[in-house]
Amino acid sequence: MEKSELIQKIMQKKEFSQLPMKDVEMAFEKFSGKKLNDYQKVKLTRNFLRRIFSSFSSRKVFSAKDKGTEWYLMKHKSTKERLPFYKEVYFRSFSRLKKELSVIDLGAGINGFSYSFFEGLGHKINYLAVEAMGQFVDAMNNFFKKEKIKGEAFHLSLFEIEKLKELIEKTPRPRIVFLFKVIDSLEIVKRNYSKELINEIMPLTDRIVVSFATKSLGARKKFSVQRGWFLRFVNENFKIIDDFELNGERYIIFEKA
Repeated sequence: MEKSELIQKIMQKKEFSQLPMKDVEMAFEKFSGKKLNDYQKVKLTRNFLRRIFSSFSSRKVFSAKDKGTEWYLMKHKSTKERLPFYKEVYFRSFSRLKKELSVIDLGAGINGFSYSFFEGLGHKINYLAVEAMGQFVDAMNNFFKKEKIKGEAFHLSLFEIEKLKELIEKTPRPRIVFLFKVIDSLEIVKRNYSKELINEIMPLTDRIVVSFATKSLGARKKFSVQRGWFLRFVNENFKIIDDFELNGERYIIFEKA
């Protein structure tokens, strides 16, 4: 079968049907050059995509309608563990920034449902989410429309840098970019891509907040991986504003040097 046909076959599975084509193509490339038959390539690519996306997904979120914001945040594995700490995370992230600003949330999941925490801190936020899972994008946009929130979610791969930059440039300054628990997934797909992405978007923003898990989801086991390569990259190229850990999630807040 041709590559395009295999890609379509991979996306026939409902769980992958609303992923950006770019993400599926990059996952497929990991196996396309190997001596595998078409069945093996499709199977391995699907398993790889599950490894990246499934730990942050919840089918309950996809089918739910007219639920409260806390319900959604509790049903998503990542935001559930962040829920008791949103106020502190956002307070420290916005420290010394103006009350009115733009948040660009890359790999947002359903983080848009935490919008009320911005308001609780007295901020007026223009919120832009970028998310690969189309079901999450639809859920957030429905929520923004219903609650009359100044926010919008876009269905886009984080590997489409030029399109990301175009979206960022359309938002008013000051701007702050969130990259919550996405670094590891990006690196699994393409080594050192996190550095490339941050170097490209930093000139367009005023601050970046990166987080990564220090404990496994659910099991809460401490990871031995310290991500020293990433910390060295940030220390050597940017000015760290804050560095803290809450409930198995470490946050690094930095600006231009």
